[in-house]
Amino acid sequence: MKQFLYKISSFLMALLVMLSTVSFTIESHYCGDFLVDSSFFGSVESCGMDLAQTKSTKDTLEGNTCCNNQQISISGQNELSVSFNSLTYNQQIFVASFIYTYINLFEGIENKVSSFSEYPPPLIVKNIYKLGETYLI
Repeated sequence: MKQFLYKISSFLMALLVMLSTVSFTIESHYCGDFLVDSSFFGSVESCGMDLAQTKSTKDTLEGNTCCNNQQISISGQNELSVSFNSLTYNQQIFVASFIYTYINLFEGIENKVSSFSEYPPPLIVKNIYKLGETYLI
């Protein structure tokens, strides 16, 4: 259960990092006050009114166009890593000591100490299973 929670939390953190670096743009085309088209990945479709207005030079000179395009850009993070040089001296000492103690926390026993290595096992005088004529099959 514990490993399952670790896997879920690591997946969620990786997803958070990925989503924080993604940037995207939303384009919208309005004709008057009505939304005609919006797009996340491509360009928006026109309603056709802007082509009719470009033919009449009087409206374009005055600036009276009923169509407009809006573009909303959401930018992600560009820099994710903090360099070790930007840390203060006290922070560097803390990180180095934390890593050193964490690595040495899980030291195993190098020599397996057995208390019975100097004492040999007792000698078998008789086979007990032959005395009772019981055999495991």
